Amino acid sequence: MNAKVSIARLSIISNTLLILMKLVVGLISGSVSILSEAIHSSMDLIAAVIAFFSVRISDNPPDSRHPYGHGKIENISGVIEALLIFIAAVWIIVEAAKKLLGDKIELDSILLGSIVMLVSAIVNAFVSARLYKVARETKSVALEADALHLKTDVYTSLGVAAGLGLIIITGIKWFDPVIAILVALFIVIEAFQLLRRAFTPLLDTAWAEDEIVELEKILKHLEVRYHDLRTRVAGNYRFIDIHVEMPEDESVGDAHKYCDKIENELTQNYENLSVTIHVEPV
Repeated sequence: MNAKVSIARLSIISNTLLILMKLVVGLISGSVSILSEAIHSSMDLIAAVIAFFSVRISDNPPDSRHPYGHGKIENISGVIEALLIFIAAVWIIVEAAKKLLGDKIELDSILLGSIVMLVSAIVNAFVSARLYKVARETKSVALEADALHLKTDVYTSLGVAAGLGLIIITGIKWFDPVIAILVALFIVIEAFQLLRRAFTPLLDTAWAEDEIVELEKILKHLEVRYHDLRTRVAGNYRFIDIHVEMPEDESVGDAHKYCDKIENELTQNYENLSVTIHVEPV
């Protein structure tokens, strides 16, 4: 089992346990902020399951129906995850508003709720760090999205714990739905950022500007004369399309060796790279 699948499985297990813990304590305490965190973690679990299957599919080799591979499945999963986060945020805001505008807010076991939120923050911080590490190593959009979810969960869990702490100190119970609404707004921001990052590559957007600058440095080092350089990303796969200029009296064999030299140098610098070179005589 590769590292991407293993870490995605760890995310599923940790989210499942945290959901059960938050749900039980949320129902016992009556805290809408804890229940909102349970809903947030439920969305994280769905995202983790989507990420698990998407990284397995994205690593499948190209076939007759998908000659460019399956990398974009990770971007599609990221878009789905972002939409799920939006839904969760709206649900949290509606429920918190009902509590805030209702007659009386009943809360019990506030200290237990605070402890659960702190435990949740610690667990998610550990799993998120592991996810980010593997995502950077494998250029996985799906794992990066999952890591972002859990990173946000760390902040929101700490925020809920702080809100419950304020209730213990001050006795003011409306801190609970207010914190829940703030958590939801934070989730909306997260969802928007994720949606933008996941959706953009589906339009075959070029590499980031700094990456293109680095690519041009490599081509300059190889003394390549070129034009019409195009780049795109699909999940953790990268593609380059380039027109290379060569003297018109060069043989086909020499042109092939020259293109192999360029391709070998580029693939040594970029993982999961596919290079298409069009030779033009000058």
